[in-house]
Amino acid sequence: MESLGQVLKQIKGPSFLRKSQDIADELLRDPIVKELRAEHPEMDETRLRANLPRLYQYVNDRRNCANCPGLEKCPNDFEGHYSKLELVTQNGQLELVERKAPCSLQVAKRNADQIKRRIRSFYVDERALQEGYNEVEIMGKDRLRAPAVNQVFRYIREVKEEGLSTKGLYLFGSFGTGKTFLMSYLLHELAIVGYTGVIVYMPEFVEDLKSMFQDNQKLKDTVEVMKNCDLLIFDDIGAENLSPWVRDHVLGAILNFRMNRKPTFYTSNYDFDGLEKHLSFTSKDGEEIYKGQRLMDRILPFVDVVHLHGENQRRIRS
Repeated sequence: MESLGQVLKQIKGPSFLRKSQDIADELLRDPIVKELRAEHPEMDETRLRANLPRLYQYVNDRRNCANCPGLEKCPNDFEGHYSKLELVTQNGQLELVERKAPCSLQVAKRNADQIKRRIRSFYVDERALQEGYNEVEIMGKDRLRAPAVNQVFRYIREVKEEGLSTKGLYLFGSFGTGKTFLMSYLLHELAIVGYTGVIVYMPEFVEDLKSMFQDNQKLKDTVEVMKNCDLLIFDDIGAENLSPWVRDHVLGAILNFRMNRKPTFYTSNYDFDGLEKHLSFTSKDGEEIYKGQRLMDRILPFVDVVHLHGENQRRIRS
């Protein structure tokens, strides 16, 4: 958008003064300026004429905002912001001061960016975290899910009202019933009120840990993130191919640190008995029941169980 100075520079010859006067008169007659004067009757015409460039910017920004083409195509000089005029007293005199204020779209984007920064995902489809969430849609897709959905909603509400608990949720059920989606919803809702979260897709995470075995700093940083975030979700636990090192020295260390400190959440196709059997077996050492039980002692007492019934939504969509 051109400034008033740029517009006046295009006027040449003897008509310059007359044309500049016409622009000023037209600007003062503009309904937006009249509205401003009605709000600030103490602002006389002399003061306005002394601030024509600011008025010009103010009127153009207001007009652009009234016909907003969206944040990415914002025509204002400062994207996502508009000029705001205020009367302030400086050196005993009233002065018109211009400030840049964020529009509602910019505020919404800033809030959304802050939410994204609070959530980290390891190997989870980002679309699960970035899609819009509609509670009515979540509940309405499959009525069989209603008891589990209500339990997740209740957990979110209690954290918002009473603060973070040390107890998480263990969400289990058949394939495609929406376990990951519900946990992503929980992360998103609690990130809005300031909590940080990490969601980890276990099968790929465990595979990637093999390469981290040679990179101690990356492994240490990853484990520290998982230990210290407010909300940690192990997604699809039980589907990974465990090694003794991953089970005992990575997963065990994370859970040992978090228990009685911060809540950990799980999604799985297994109930507790099935998960214990899975955790008791590794590809290297075979069955080690006591080691599976040891890990379960760091899971079972620190979660409420949510059994998610329902149809396979992936098959319905396909």
